[in-house]
Amino acid sequence: MAMHELVLRAPLARVEALSDLLLDALGALSVASEDAEAGSGDEQPLYGEPGLPPPPAAWAQTTLRALFADAAGAAAAAALLAARDDTRDVQQVAIAAVPDEDWVQLTQAQFAPVEITPDFWIVPSWHAPPAAARTLIRLDPGQAFGTGTHPTTRLCLRWLATQPAARRARWQRVLDYGCGSGILAIAAALHGARAVDAVDIDPTAVAATRANAAANGVAVQAGAPEAVHGRYALVLANILARPLELLAPLLAARVEAGGELLLAGILERQADALRAVYAPWCTLAVIDRDDGWVLMHAHRAGPAPGG
Repeated sequence: MAMHELVLRAPLARVEALSDLLLDALGALSVASEDAEAGSGDEQPLYGEPGLPPPPAAWAQTTLRALFADAAGAAAAAALLAARDDTRDVQQVAIAAVPDEDWVQLTQAQFAPVEITPDFWIVPSWHAPPAAARTLIRLDPGQAFGTGTHPTTRLCLRWLATQPAARRARWQRVLDYGCGSGILAIAAALHGARAVDAVDIDPTAVAATRANAAANGVAVQAGAPEAVHGRYALVLANILARPLELLAPLLAARVEAGGELLLAGILERQADALRAVYAPWCTLAVIDRDDGWVLMHAHRAGPAPGG
């Protein structure tokens, strides 16, 4: 039995209450909304920072697509809406069958292998490794941030993959602070880090990091931030600018003398503020850019271990 969608048109101010009504009382499986004028000359484009959600919708009329298990459910919901006094400004556009699809296959098709460098790739488990991949991370999309598709993650991964052997040899201890999926911790381990700690305030991220590290055959100690101890040759933090500002004393204190700090999740316009906040401990510099985001790096004062 094919699923059906009830297509409605409503004023923007009614969208939230109408969506709640469809989901909570009328049996909708999901509700999606879009500008009712999308694709026409009256469409209202919305703009936001790269990588962040767009600002609140500014269009006047909204198209809602409520998905139901069958045609009877969609028709019943339409009839109930038509009978209510508080939905007289809601227009029924159509009830239509939704073609059967292999939703797993469609979802997987959205996630192709990601090239970090010509020989380093992030590859979902359902894809064969590209012929050029000499080093790869097997990683599937999940609840924790970090699949290699976001510019901030790519910046960090590219840096890790392109450092000379002499520099990697100094990575006796590496810390990935705010590890998400664990992708940076795994990449560090694959590129020469001897011991890698990964921490996150989200237990889901900690669990994801442990599972992903095991799937890639690398040793990563994942836990809560309280588990961190001592200092590290390399500290990675791909979060956002404001948390990075608040964490400056903590992150700087974890870098050993002569060690390195690598920060991401920073928009170009935020770089100067980060540089000022970290100035008491180190001199941050922008070393790479990608789609409006920057990668910042610093050496902690003091001689490098063994040098």
